[in-house]
Amino acid sequence: MSLEQDLMQRAESKCELCGSKDQLEIYEVPPVAQASLENAVLTCKTCYDQLNNSDQIESNHWRCLNDSMWSQVPAVQVIAYRMLHQLIDEGWPQDLIDMLYLEEQTLAWAKTTLEEEKPVDQVIHRDSNGVEINAGDNIVLIKDLPVKGSSLVAKRGTAVRRVSLVHDNEEQVEGRVEGQQIVILTKFVKKI
Repeated sequence: MSLEQDLMQRAESKCELCGSKDQLEIYEVPPVAQASLENAVLTCKTCYDQLNNSDQIESNHWRCLNDSMWSQVPAVQVIAYRMLHQLIDEGWPQDLIDMLYLEEQTLAWAKTTLEEEKPVDQVIHRDSNGVEINAGDNIVLIKDLPVKGSSLVAKRGTAVRRVSLVHDNEEQVEGRVEGQQIVILTKFVKKI
């Protein structure tokens, strides 16, 4: 059997990422020396185009990873891991990343191209003590903060769980306080 036939059989003739049955193509998960059943995935044209061109990525399309990240196929797991990290600034991928478990070898494969793509001038968020804050970290407020546009005052000592980073401003993070999503200045927080 050919690679395409093997993939069609494994994937039940549908995209292994989003489940679409239209315009299926073989995507070779980098780095690839030679395409094989172990390092290739059957994708629809939409997934294929977005995997090959990061400028075309539509974050809502990738909500399909909520299901496909549980695949037993390491190549699918690698794509899910990489795409979730690429979309981390959207907020929702952090919850999926927290649940995702990869075998050591699969995780190493998933990280190979991620490390190459990190920008040199990456914005680094730091708390009031200079400790780096990452997406998904927990913080605590060190000062009472009035929330603009509401009567809410976020009290000192309030824990904010799983913050998301404002990707273009190192002085701001976002989090939920009393059920409200707010922007918080990093100089008024301490990482837990």
